[in-house]
Amino acid sequence: MSLDLVVTDARLPGRASPVSIGIRAGRVAEIAPAIVCDAPRLPAGGRLAIAGFVDSHVHLDKACLLGRCGHDHGDLKAAIAAVSALKRDFTEDDVYARGARCLDRAIGFGTTHMRAHVEVDPRAGLRSFEALRRLKRDYAWAIELQLCAFPQEGLTNDPGCDPLLVEALDGGADLLGGCPYTDANPEAQLDRLFDLARAYDVDLDLHLDFDLDPSWGHLEDVCRRAEAYGRGGRVTIGHATKLSAMTPNAFERAARRLSDAGVAVTALPATDLYLNGRDRPFDTPRGVTRVHELERRGVLCSVATNNVMNPFTPFGDLSLMRMANLYANVAQVGPDGFPACLDLVTAGPARLMNLADYGIAVGRQADVVVLDAPDAETAIAEIALPVFGLKRGRLSFERPAPTLMPPPG
Repeated sequence: MSLDLVVTDARLPGRASPVSIGIRAGRVAEIAPAIVCDAPRLPAGGRLAIAGFVDSHVHLDKACLLGRCGHDHGDLKAAIAAVSALKRDFTEDDVYARGARCLDRAIGFGTTHMRAHVEVDPRAGLRSFEALRRLKRDYAWAIELQLCAFPQEGLTNDPGCDPLLVEALDGGADLLGGCPYTDANPEAQLDRLFDLARAYDVDLDLHLDFDLDPSWGHLEDVCRRAEAYGRGGRVTIGHATKLSAMTPNAFERAARRLSDAGVAVTALPATDLYLNGRDRPFDTPRGVTRVHELERRGVLCSVATNNVMNPFTPFGDLSLMRMANLYANVAQVGPDGFPACLDLVTAGPARLMNLADYGIAVGRQADVVVLDAPDAETAIAEIALPVFGLKRGRLSFERPAPTLMPPPG
């Protein structure tokens, strides 16, 4: 049987010995210790191969804004206000250019799938959404985008926002987002979003419980609706930093509730660290939910980028390997937990995003990213860079090793 390409000497997660990966027509056709054929060969050199990083929560539409508004805005409310003041002047081409800058970096760091949250409201209109639709089409050769239309600044208190969300859903939005904590009537927003998600048969991905006061929140409201609407496995909450401030018993109860309702959780370490705890000048809390511990309790979880170079997070390079390492540091995960941290930016978010074709297995789409490390433990510990990547069996990027130039003699 003819093959188009063979990746040789690759180590797969969970396998002790290297394998060769045979690819035909953009799909994995064979995995074996050795493959004898005349197809071109791409040596992995004994390095770890994954199906690519999966970034389950990114804001491409408001990335790379620091030159326009600075970054020292203090807290979440101020960051929202700063970006709100800029949105009216966003053009489709402007959003496209800033989003493309991010995608170029993400692809070079081995990301093959991404969920992009895009703000749809009377200030931005559908300009940002249209720009991301173009990016989804133009970058499909290297990365698959899910577009999540959401109201950042409220829904029931923002006249004109609701019909724009409906228009985005009619225009091909893959799923629906929300932000109850910015709405004058959070319960009414949740009701409307769950109604729309059911009507359009799309998933929900909600910004939720983004502070460190565990005495109140909307987690139970979301879990109850997920069950009532039969949306288990199709609802995600992002941030959920209140979970990081709970007592052990309260955390256990919340984990059971999330698991029972089938509600997933995404931690966003860079933004969660940067914006939380600013009222504490000493003994500042981390504000990052321990999602690897939620995973152990049956909750589907991920770690993602969120914001890049804007008032919410004035840094970022779209490297999910760096983000997984940051999470491991913040959550004080030891080497035994490093494979779980890698899972939080690969297989975990792939399940969260319901990517049925993800993974290096016979018959699956041939997305392969080779990391400069022999295993997950080393990759997380060293923030291993990718060496090359394939999308649907086609080479999508290469990252050559640096050439050292010692003095002669």
